[in-house]
Amino acid sequence: MDVMEHKLMRWFKQERGMIATGLLGFVLAIGCACWALVAGAETGTDGNLWKAVSFNSALGLFLLSTAAIMPVSGMGHKMAAFFRVSYISLALYSYFAETVQHIRGVNPRFPVNGSLFDVIVAGGFTLVALLLVVFYVLFASYFFKKRTLEKNPELVLGTRYAMLSIMVSFAGGVAISVNSSRFVGAEGNLIWLHGLGFHAIQALPFIAWLAAGTMYAHASRRMLVHISGIAFFLGLMAMGWQTLLGRGLLEWSALPLTAAACFILVTAAGARALLGNPGFGDRKKKGAKHSETHVL
Repeated sequence: MDVMEHKLMRWFKQERGMIATGLLGFVLAIGCACWALVAGAETGTDGNLWKAVSFNSALGLFLLSTAAIMPVSGMGHKMAAFFRVSYISLALYSYFAETVQHIRGVNPRFPVNGSLFDVIVAGGFTLVALLLVVFYVLFASYFFKKRTLEKNPELVLGTRYAMLSIMVSFAGGVAISVNSSRFVGAEGNLIWLHGLGFHAIQALPFIAWLAAGTMYAHASRRMLVHISGIAFFLGLMAMGWQTLLGRGLLEWSALPLTAAACFILVTAAGARALLGNPGFGDRKKKGAKHSETHVL
């Protein structure tokens, strides 16, 4: 067994609980999707199985992505175990509330004329959502420690930017709860801000990982990470501002165009990092060493 296989086996052993919980989200999403295709998505007065599909798959992907970066978080064994157990428990309740209530035809967050059970589930869902934010803030704080950055400079730097974007998404979720609706004004919809920001946990660490594997100089690798992270964050802020104005994201105006330009820049930084790796593009060199210092 080589070093990479050993690391993967160790990671899987440590994070098997969170990995299994993440995969459960996809299982539930597939089940709800099959039900929706066979019997229709609309259930009762307020249920919609496609919403359960979206939520379960998104939470599952978020848990898998979190498990992927756990080894570089710098958390101690006891704190990491506490975080895993807490987040898995909160995720399981979230799956239950979202899936069961949509099957029953009830809005899991804002039940209309609901029973006592519905009110209790909704109240618990609100509490769980807040705890998900609190525990993730605790998790994110470890990436901002100096010793964590020193061990994996590019990857941790990219993850720092991802955490900032995730906090924006959490803020969007809190705004939905406070507003009792995802809609703002005539055309604003907070769900796009709330959903897209979480994908920073996949995009930005991946770009940082690619940058770390390039033959560029250290400063150039960090620059790619900074560009992608700042652009992603600014894109979210432009989306949020447009939404708070009660306007749609597809209109041809300054803020949506700014957001689009920012995410294009993120994609360009990722492509540049990919092309800088040995085996890609014009830098394909067998046996190339990471210590080479090409410039951008």
